[in-house]
Amino acid sequence: MSEFNHVVHKDGDVTTGRVEDTIMNMDSSQKQQILGDFDEFKSYLHKRIDMAGSIGLGQEQMAKIAERVADYLASHEEPRNREEMLLQELWKVGSPEERHMLAHMLVRMARTTN
Repeated sequence: MSEFNHVVHKDGDVTTGRVEDTIMNMDSSQKQQILGDFDEFKSYLHKRIDMAGSIGLGQEQMAKIAERVADYLASHEEPRNREEMLLQELWKVGSPEERHMLAHMLVRMARTTN
């Protein structure tokens, strides 16, 4: 995938509007592998959060990206395990402020995942 399709660029620019395009263009087998197992999902997030931190993105920028990803997943993907079902239910009933806080918690969770 060329760099213009990415959400986070090497120079540190963030294009949150490309979240949906990036996910939709992901290979279906790769998406299934990531979303099929919650530990794999956390590991994938951990790698992406580490990359974002290494280019200087702050907690707030990462949370905004996490919000866009969660919005997309809640609207377009069926949960593949109980953990994803819980996250989707929490996302759907949460207010915008609660969703933002949940996004921050997901970023923190991903940072602590090995």
